[in-house]
Amino acid sequence: MSKERARRRAEREAERARAMRVNEERQARGARRRALLARLVPRPVRVRRQGGLIARRHRVQNVVVGAAFLLVQALAWLMWGSPAVSFAVLVLSLLLIPVVVTLAFDRRT
Repeated sequence: MSKERARRRAEREAERARAMRVNEERQARGARRRALLARLVPRPVRVRRQGGLIARRHRVQNVVVGAAFLLVQALAWLMWGSPAVSFAVLVLSLLLIPVVVTLAFDRRT
Protein backbone atom coordinates (compact mmCIF):
# COMPACT_ATOMS: atom_id res chain seq x y z
CA MET A 1 0.00 0.00 0.00
CA SER A 2 2.76 2.51 0.86
CA LYS A 3 4.55 1.73 -2.40
CA GLU A 4 1.39 2.59 -4.29
CA ARG A 5 0.99 5.89 -2.38
CA ALA A 6 4.64 6.75 -3.01
CA ARG A 7 4.21 6.01 -6.72
CA ARG A 8 1.07 8.19 -6.94
CA ARG A 9 2.79 10.99 -4.99
CA ALA A 10 5.76 10.80 -7.36
CA GLU A 11 3.36 10.98 -10.33
CA ARG A 12 1.59 13.99 -8.81
CA GLU A 13 4.90 15.74 -8.13
CA ALA A 14 6.10 14.97 -11.66
CA GLU A 15 2.83 16.31 -13.10
CA ARG A 16 3.07 19.42 -10.88
CA ALA A 17 6.70 19.98 -11.95
CA ARG A 18 5.73 19.59 -15.62
CA ALA A 19 2.84 22.04 -15.19
CA MET A 20 5.12 24.55 -13.46
CA ARG A 21 7.71 24.19 -16.24
CA VAL A 22 5.03 24.75 -18.91
CA ASN A 23 3.71 27.76 -16.99
CA GLU A 24 7.20 29.25 -16.62
CA GLU A 25 7.88 28.75 -20.34
CA ARG A 26 4.59 30.44 -21.19
CA GLN A 27 5.35 33.39 -18.91
CA ALA A 28 8.88 33.72 -20.31
CA ARG A 29 7.49 33.68 -23.85
CA GLY A 30 4.96 36.36 -22.91
CA ALA A 31 7.67 38.47 -21.27
CA ARG A 32 9.86 38.21 -24.38
CA ARG A 33 6.90 39.17 -26.56
CA ARG A 34 6.07 42.18 -24.36
CA ALA A 35 9.71 43.28 -24.36
CA LEU A 36 9.88 43.02 -28.16
CA LEU A 37 6.64 44.95 -28.50
CA ALA A 38 7.91 47.64 -26.11
CA ARG A 39 11.04 48.05 -28.21
CA LEU A 40 9.18 48.19 -31.52
CA VAL A 41 6.16 50.32 -30.62
CA PRO A 42 6.91 53.63 -28.94
CA ARG A 43 4.38 54.50 -26.30
CA PRO A 44 3.03 58.02 -26.26
CA VAL A 45 3.99 60.09 -23.27
CA ARG A 46 0.99 60.75 -21.09
CA VAL A 47 0.86 64.28 -19.85
CA ARG A 48 -1.31 64.55 -16.83
CA ARG A 49 -2.40 67.77 -15.28
CA GLN A 50 -1.44 68.42 -11.72
CA GLY A 51 -4.31 68.19 -9.32
CA GLY A 52 -4.92 70.09 -6.16
CA LEU A 53 -5.98 73.52 -5.12
CA ILE A 54 -2.77 75.38 -6.02
CA ALA A 55 -2.60 73.87 -9.51
CA ARG A 56 -6.27 74.68 -10.11
CA ARG A 57 -5.72 78.25 -8.92
CA HIS A 58 -2.74 78.68 -11.28
CA ARG A 59 -4.77 77.35 -14.20
CA VAL A 60 -7.54 79.85 -13.47
CA GLN A 61 -5.01 82.66 -13.13
CA ASN A 62 -3.39 81.70 -16.43
CA VAL A 63 -6.79 81.74 -18.14
CA VAL A 64 -7.50 85.18 -16.69
CA VAL A 65 -4.12 86.49 -17.89
CA GLY A 66 -4.69 85.01 -21.36
CA ALA A 67 -8.19 86.48 -21.61
CA ALA A 68 -6.92 89.89 -20.49
CA PHE A 69 -4.12 89.72 -23.07
CA LEU A 70 -6.57 88.91 -25.86
CA LEU A 71 -8.93 91.66 -24.68
CA VAL A 72 -6.12 94.24 -24.74
CA GLN A 73 -5.13 93.15 -28.24
CA ALA A 74 -8.72 93.33 -29.50
CA LEU A 75 -9.24 96.76 -27.95
CA ALA A 76 -5.98 98.05 -29.45
CA TRP A 77 -7.01 96.84 -32.88
CA LEU A 78 -10.54 98.27 -32.57
CA MET A 79 -9.45 101.63 -31.14
CA TRP A 80 -6.55 102.42 -33.44
CA GLY A 81 -6.75 99.92 -36.29
CA SER A 82 -3.20 100.67 -37.31
CA PRO A 83 -0.93 97.61 -37.66
CA ALA A 84 2.03 99.59 -36.28
CA VAL A 85 0.16 100.59 -33.13
CA SER A 86 -1.26 97.09 -32.74
CA PHE A 87 2.24 95.64 -33.04
CA ALA A 88 3.54 98.11 -30.46
CA VAL A 89 0.73 97.15 -28.07
CA LEU A 90 1.53 93.48 -28.68
CA VAL A 91 5.21 93.93 -27.83
CA LEU A 92 4.40 96.05 -24.79
CA SER A 93 1.84 93.50 -23.61
CA LEU A 94 4.31 90.64 -23.98
CA LEU A 95 6.87 92.55 -21.96
CA LEU A 96 4.41 93.47 -19.22
CA ILE A 97 2.73 90.06 -18.74
CA PRO A 98 5.37 88.76 -16.27
CA VAL A 99 5.18 91.99 -14.28
CA VAL A 100 1.39 91.89 -14.09
CA VAL A 101 1.36 88.23 -13.11
CA THR A 102 3.95 88.81 -10.38
CA LEU A 103 2.16 91.82 -8.95
CA ALA A 104 -1.41 90.60 -9.30
CA PHE A 105 -0.99 86.97 -8.21
CA ASP A 106 2.08 87.24 -5.94
CA ARG A 107 4.15 84.69 -7.86
CA ARG A 108 7.59 85.72 -6.70
CA THR A 109 9.09 82.24 -6.60
